[in-house]
Amino acid sequence: MLAFQIGSEVALTELATQLGVDVKTLRRYLDLLEKAFVIYRLNGFSRNLRQEVTNKSKYYFLDNGIRNAVIAQFNGLDQRSDQGALWENFMVIERLKRRTYQPLYANVYFWRTYQQQEIDLVEEHSGKLYGYEFKWSPQKSAAAPARWLETYPEAEFQVIHPNNYLDFILGKPG
Repeated sequence: MLAFQIGSEVALTELATQLGVDVKTLRRYLDLLEKAFVIYRLNGFSRNLRQEVTNKSKYYFLDNGIRNAVIAQFNGLDQRSDQGALWENFMVIERLKRRTYQPLYANVYFWRTYQQQEIDLVEEHSGKLYGYEFKWSPQKSAAAPARWLETYPEAEFQVIHPNNYLDFILGKPG
């Protein structure tokens, strides 16, 4: 069930109910999967608790192949309905690798408001906020959400797509 929810917020109580286990047990399972380097948890970012969601997390697979095996889905990208989710998973994990290897020390989150405005990845480092939105299709480029710009006017924002992702994961300026 977690494999079908990559890139989406996960409600642990709902997941526990669907699986027929206690929430505490589910948390222990997820913790074990994190410690075994199968999944990666991303928490919500907020400095404005009345407007922004922080009580849920997103989970990503450190290996998209493991995720695909779990859901038995090995079709080519052109035949899949989860292209965007796979792209987001890939970018979050590749950025994690970059932060680890270069190193770039940052607090990382996702950001979403109760009005459904969201940013896939927020990095907080060097006293600044950086927001990244991941789009599989460059034609679907998005502007920064209005609430993000209002609440964090000094923050940077960038849409990452297949035409510019190397600069993002390799750390080149631009």
